[in-house]
Amino acid sequence: MFPISFHPIYKHPLPDGHRFPMIKYELLPQQLIHEGVATATDFFEPSKKCELDDVLRVHTNTYYNDLITLNLERRAARKLGFPLSEELVHRELLIAQGTIEGCLHAIKNGVAMNIAGGTHHAYTDHGEAFCLLNDQAIAARYLQNKDYAQKILIVDLDVHQGNGTAQIFKEDDSVFTFSMHGAGNYPFKKEESDLDIALPDGTGDREYLELLQKTLPDLINTVKPDFIFYLCGVDVVETDKLGRLSLSQEGCKKRDEIAFSAFAKAELSTTAIKKLDRNFAKIPVQCSMGGGYSPEIKHIVNAHTNTFKVAKEYLI
Repeated sequence: MFPISFHPIYKHPLPDGHRFPMIKYELLPQQLIHEGVATATDFFEPSKKCELDDVLRVHTNTYYNDLITLNLERRAARKLGFPLSEELVHRELLIAQGTIEGCLHAIKNGVAMNIAGGTHHAYTDHGEAFCLLNDQAIAARYLQNKDYAQKILIVDLDVHQGNGTAQIFKEDDSVFTFSMHGAGNYPFKKEESDLDIALPDGTGDREYLELLQKTLPDLINTVKPDFIFYLCGVDVVETDKLGRLSLSQEGCKKRDEIAFSAFAKAELSTTAIKKLDRNFAKIPVQCSMGGGYSPEIKHIVNAHTNTFKVAKEYLI
């Protein structure tokens, strides 16, 4: 099985001309099936909305209540980038639950994907830049609360720094945050991850891939996580209208090959294997898609599809 979280609500209606490409959430599952990367039985819908206790391990009660009652101050609501609505909040809760359930699938199968998610700009007390609730942070806290993981590594290769994720785990040594992103991209005021690599505008395949290859395997060996989250945004490609890096489609795919190869080579401790009741040593990995804003939708869908292909090759 190749577990993939998807729900039709992921494709949320937006005003005409909105710059967020919601259509990718409809097209990507179709493309995965068309290319034989996944079958219909690989997809699962989140079984429920993310529960209050799971959300509140990451986000403040005040922020959550203002979200669900649609009572955010006007300025805070504008920062979200989406018109605030009951359906939008419901969508975010399902995405977060999809990531949580994906983690449970990853423990059994090795890897799990979320067609959406990667909402790394959501802070404890506010959202911004198309991110309301931080799905991977919520899932990380869920795993720790259920004693499925103690040391967690979040690998964020979106073109934008994971500022919300960095803030959430700033004082927490049990979650290591690594963000490799464009120095000149949003957010223009960066937070401090455990490891930040900020790349100059125009960084291309060679420089990017050499740096990632030099960094990631050693980082995994140093951190020794028992669970890995991968935020695999495809806004690193040269065609992206909100990114300022210059990776080719093939370079973006090679990025994923470096990441998943490093994940596949890392192994759990004997104690962790016994605790998870597994018969294999690979570290479980959950992947959320993150950003992708190329003007031509085919470039976004192709790059995301490549991520799924590589994940399946290395971890299924």
